[in-house]
Amino acid sequence: MTTHMIEAGKPATKLKSEAAQVLFERGLINQCTDIEALDEALASGPVTAYAGFDATGASLHVGHLMPLMTLRWLQKLGHRPIVVLGGGTSQVGDPSFRNDARPLLDGSQIAANIAGIRRSVERLVDMRGPDGALLVDNAEWLTEFRFLEFLRDYGSQFTVNRMLTFDSVKSRIEAQQPLTVLEFCYMMLQAVDFLELARRHDCTLQIGGSDQWGNIVNGIELGRRCDARRLFGLTVPLLTTASGTKMGKTADGAVWLHPEHLSSFGFWQFWRNTADADVPRFLRLFTEMPISEVIRLSELQGAELNEAKKILATQVTAIVHGPDAARAALEQGDALFSGSDEIAEPTHRMERHRLAEGLGLLELIVGVGFAASNGEARRLVEAGGVRLNGQVVDDPRRRISSGDLGAEDRLSLAVGKRRKALVEFG
Repeated sequence: MTTHMIEAGKPATKLKSEAAQVLFERGLINQCTDIEALDEALASGPVTAYAGFDATGASLHVGHLMPLMTLRWLQKLGHRPIVVLGGGTSQVGDPSFRNDARPLLDGSQIAANIAGIRRSVERLVDMRGPDGALLVDNAEWLTEFRFLEFLRDYGSQFTVNRMLTFDSVKSRIEAQQPLTVLEFCYMMLQAVDFLELARRHDCTLQIGGSDQWGNIVNGIELGRRCDARRLFGLTVPLLTTASGTKMGKTADGAVWLHPEHLSSFGFWQFWRNTADADVPRFLRLFTEMPISEVIRLSELQGAELNEAKKILATQVTAIVHGPDAARAALEQGDALFSGSDEIAEPTHRMERHRLAEGLGLLELIVGVGFAASNGEARRLVEAGGVRLNGQVVDDPRRRISSGDLGAEDRLSLAVGKRRKALVEFG
């Protein structure tokens, strides 16, 4: 099986399919198994492709957008996407590049998380019509297996020697952290997902993050050994900023896709605050504008680049939250960036019990995503750049109490001229 590391916009060979050309052009391909054969398949007719998402949270976050945008482009170009919601694998937890085990979730938590994720996915891919995108739950087949049957049918297809070579496993072992048998079996379950989707829906392409490469390769090899199937794998790049910081999720300030967890305006504001160096890449990855327009906007400099950031924010918000929400966020942003701290709707929500537990100002700043750490938040406060309810706060030891809340249990927080939030406690 041949594999290729991909440089965005520069395929190793001349491509035949529009789908492969677009994915290269947008920078959505990092690694691929046998790109020439996949390109041939994409050019020959509709291909069914899938990406899977475990239900470890109540919403997906921006780190999940690249595989979803890849599925979205494939659908626009005549191929069929499948989104797998991991009701089965969420009971195990993916150990990939983690130093500890994920907390195990019960059935009710997983079901609630799947319902939240489903609402976001349904906006990103079109499920209408007989050829619409499919949403499936891998619990449909994984929970049907009996242990001895699973070992007999699939356990013999994997070797521990091979599994120990994957980076996701090696990183845990090198960190001298325990890796349970439960977690070790995760890659087997994901491989079976690919085989089942191939059998049930003629799915021949799996899309995942760069940390999923080993799991994807396992599925391809399982399909070949069990059914002599020709399957393909494709990974998207790790989502990082130009400074090298991983995007998507922090301990307290995740950039969620679902408006119940981060408002449309909070989502819009995240993209509006994109660093200058990241604008060209994010326009390619997260909008559907023609490349010629992406190039034009990417060449803007100085104050003009702020217009490109507004377009980026509005375009991404329209895809994830809908055009109406994007227009409303743009209007609110125009008013906010004119100098006012007034925000009409909450941008963030926090649990009210955090006030009783002694929520600190630094935690609040980190929690809304205005700083990456308490140390960075402290420097902002000491520099006089933080305003709470319109008033400058210069004490980094400041605690937030119920007395800081105004109407409807809300408070406003601003850092500098551009970063502003309205936090609701409920």
